[in-house]
Amino acid sequence: MRCPYCDSLEDKVVDSRSSKEGNAIRRRRECLACGRRFTTYEYIEDMPITVIKSDGRREPFDRSKLFAKLQLACNKRPIPTAKIEEVVDRIEAKLIGMGEREISAKKDIGPLVMEELKALDHVAYIRFASVYRHFKDLSEFAEELRQLGTIPKPSE
Repeated sequence: MRCPYCDSLEDKVVDSRSSKEGNAIRRRRECLACGRRFTTYEYIEDMPITVIKSDGRREPFDRSKLFAKLQLACNKRPIPTAKIEEVVDRIEAKLIGMGEREISAKKDIGPLVMEELKALDHVAYIRFASVYRHFKDLSEFAEELRQLGTIPKPSE
């Protein structure tokens, strides 16, 4: 670490402790050349995630956009906003846990959203699935409902 007073690169750490929020380490250092003390902070480097859209465009991951899409699927359902925020937290944590800088909206985010909505609310799940899977006709929609177990299979 370069001393802010004399530009020397030689110092020693006198004290280390976590910051109040726990997201940084505060270090008191003493320059071995001039003897003056200074403080440095170490932070975990955020790894920005880029989302690759189905048309090939790339854009930064936007948590608020994910929240808005989930809110739209859950519109007029008895689902508290706090539950939707928990879902967003879990999805974001899984995406970060993947350790990838680029993720696919179709292959990575979509399935996570589907999995969460299926457990949360079947109507919200079907709403999201109808857009995500691009149902072409009523038979595809009915098949998805059958897989959920909400309607019986037709008799053969």
